[in-house]
Parts: sequence; structure tokens; C-alpha cells
Amino acid sequence: MVTAEQRRSVVTWLRERRAVGVTRACRLVGISRASCRYVSRRRAPDAPVRVALRSAAMAHPRWGAPRLHGLLQREGVVQNHKRTERLYREEGLGVRRRRRKRLPAGPRVMRPTPARPNERWSIDFVHDRLATGRAIRVLTVVDDCTRECPALAVDYSLPSERVIAALERAAGVRGLPARLVCDHGSEFSSRRFLSWARACGIALDFIRPGKPVDNAYVESFNGKLRDECLNEQFFLDLADARRTIERWRRQYNRLRPHSALGRVTPAEYAARFTRDPELRVLKQG
Repeated sequence: MVTAEQRRSVVTWLRERRAVGVTRACRLVGISRASCRYVSRRRAPDAPVRVALRSAAMAHPRWGAPRLHGLLQREGVVQNHKRTERLYREEGLGVRRRRRKRLPAGPRVMRPTPARPNERWSIDFVHDRLATGRAIRVLTVVDDCTRECPALAVDYSLPSERVIAALERAAGVRGLPARLVCDHGSEFSSRRFLSWARACGIALDFIRPGKPVDNAYVESFNGKLRDECLNEQFFLDLADARRTIERWRRQYNRLRPHSALGRVTPAEYAARFTRDPELRVLKQG
């Protein structure tokens, strides 16, 4: 079957080589003059976007199309999210979903959303293992307003003294929160930790025993840490684990667009409060 592009090529040949008029040439070839004058308006080539998309997906293997689009849009590579989603599908970059154990839904305690940074932090622990098989613990800290991660402490064990030291190191940069949400673990309910919190004027908000859903902000963060860092990395030793997890923390704060913050990074969202301390931004979800 002869295509329209081939017919236009014959018309061009007749006009240039045989000096045939355009009307007669179109009639001989069997194509209208409008079709002959047609100029393709194809969109820009997808190759550069495909390369950038594959590179971003390799750097962040657990990011989906919306988050990758936010990253490419920030870099000026692409603007239309539909184009990103199309190329994402064509490149086969879909994130494999890990099956999770289904748990019965229970009543959850709804806490008011903080209106400013350092109003409330949530803290918890995550466990992992080194290449040698030795277990490590990670203290996770999240600012419930900006969704920033002020600290990630990694060690073989994290008793109250080390938890306090990690929080005070974070406080050296941004100050301590007015309230801490935590579970009833021995690290958070020890006399030393309670005395330290009282001396610093921090109110401890303990969740219901056996109800991690009451600590939803940090549990959501723990899932991201597990999915994007711990499950994707192989730690040779404790020093390697600390370096890798700290690097991921900085990328999370400065690079990773957050869906609950309108697709801006936690650091960008926190900067709004720096510019205007009285700013109150309503967050969805």
C-alpha cells in the first residue's frame, strides 16, 4: 500500500525533475493539493526524555511515574505528565508491588495536623541486617508538619542515652519539638528519657499499645525507608549502613517530591515557614 508520504515524494520528483505543475502532478499521483502541502507537526522526539526517565528510575527504583515526573519537571526535561506516564509504560518501568500481610482494620486516634514545624515529631524504630547477618536498628524521626526527617540514627543497639543524643544532635540544627509521638518501648518509657523530656519541656504523646496506626506519620515514613533504601541496599558493615541511610535521608528531604505536600519536597515546604513564620498552609491527607 502506497502511503501519503510516498505520494508526496513522487509529486516532488515530478515537479523538480519533469517540470510538471503541482496541480497536474497531484492529479497524476492521486493526492489532493492540501495533502501535498501538509507539514508534519510531530511532537519533539522522545529519546532524550526516555534517557532521563530511565536514568531517574535507575537512581530511584521504587519511585512511580508521578514522583519521577515531578523530578523531571523540576529539571525542565518534561512538562506534560501524560507524556511521562506514556513513556513510563512503554519503557516497562512499573514498580513491582510487594505483597503485604492484611491486618484487620481497627479504630484509629485522629490527632490534629500540626500547623508549624517543630510542633510535633514522631519517632519509631526500624530493624535491618548487615551482610554479616548482624542486626542493626534505625531510629526514625519525622516532623509531622513538614514531613522532614531531622535524624536517622543507626547502631547495633539504641538505648535511651543514644536516642537522646540523636535527638539533641537534630535539635542543634532546628531545635526540639513541643511534642513527641512514640510507642511504649523501653527506650521511650525509661526514667532517663522521661526526665530528659520533662527537663526540655517536651510533652510525650504515647500511642495505644499494639496500635502503630496511631503513629501514622512515622509509620508511613518507615515504609518509604524500607521500600526505597533498606530493601534496595546491601550493607557491608555499620559504617556503610550509616553512610547509605544518611545519604538517603538527605535525598528524601531535598529531592523526593511528597504527595501530601503538593508534590514539593519536604525541604521546599519547610522553606515557606522560614520566609513567613506565621504562614499556615492547609495540607490534604
